[in-house]
Amino acid sequence: MQIGPYQLTNQLIVAPMAGVTDQAFRNLCLRYGAAMAVSEMLSSNPELWDTDKSRQRMSHSGEEGIRSVQIAGSDPDEMAWAARYNVEQGAQIIDINMGCPAKKVNKKLAGSALLQSPELVKRILDAVVTAVNVPVTLKIRTGWDPEHRNGVQIAQIAEESGITALAVHGRTRQCLFKGEAEYDTIKAIKQNVSIPVIANGDITSPEKARLVLDYTGVDALMIGRGAQGRPWIFKEIQHYLDTGKLPAPVDNAEKRQVMLEHLSKLYDLYGAYKGVRFARKHIGWYLNQEEQRQFRAEFNQLESAAEQCSMVEHYFDECVLDK
Repeated sequence: MQIGPYQLTNQLIVAPMAGVTDQAFRNLCLRYGAAMAVSEMLSSNPELWDTDKSRQRMSHSGEEGIRSVQIAGSDPDEMAWAARYNVEQGAQIIDINMGCPAKKVNKKLAGSALLQSPELVKRILDAVVTAVNVPVTLKIRTGWDPEHRNGVQIAQIAEESGITALAVHGRTRQCLFKGEAEYDTIKAIKQNVSIPVIANGDITSPEKARLVLDYTGVDALMIGRGAQGRPWIFKEIQHYLDTGKLPAPVDNAEKRQVMLEHLSKLYDLYGAYKGVRFARKHIGWYLNQEEQRQFRAEFNQLESAAEQCSMVEHYFDECVLDK
């Protein structure tokens, strides 16, 4: 799939997830075979940029792969300004968020709340596309609620405005992340526009990836929660798409190496204090089996990087590798 001048090496993209897809996580996923990783959502309001969190999200030092930066907001002029600013900072693609279902985003008429206002959607898309000389992509949901799935209409507006690729999460805003994603709307969108369409939602296994590609006819897949604690899912999916066979499971030695590397990158990115706290959720995702509940409870009480690394090493040395 091609986005502007950028030819993706395969059909697998890392979904932007606030508080999750930071540079450490994105680079891990890219090394495991993702063709592109979209950054965490950044508000278009410059008054919110003077924080450590925003500065980290706007920094591309050490970034691997194509730099796709997602922005969110509801004011066309502000969104255009934010797009220009991020391009000046090194963004190679600007992605517009119209899919986030969070209340704090929607109450500002941003994220998926915009799907209720197709005219405003067009004004925002026109403003951003005109403002920058890099490709602009869009992330949406299938609609505001199950009775108002207007994804096809929004997709057609996006194509008319010059959006170069469209990612669609197979739920409405009202659905949040409950129930199962539906792909009928995504299939209909693909059939009604000529720009590349990317399917997102509940793609958590190689078999599901194949099913969604075949059923919807989309150009690529965007994987979010399925990659949490499992960055190697991109390698697994690509192997299955290429061969029709499931790969051998990632062994414990590799899991140990990845977890320790991830911890190290989090400490480097956020510093010791914040890095320790961000590490808790990531390690929880890596070790999500019922029998590991006690490990997570103890790990989440640790206050230093050294203690966290030591506990991970001990877990694999004593509890896993010796079995």
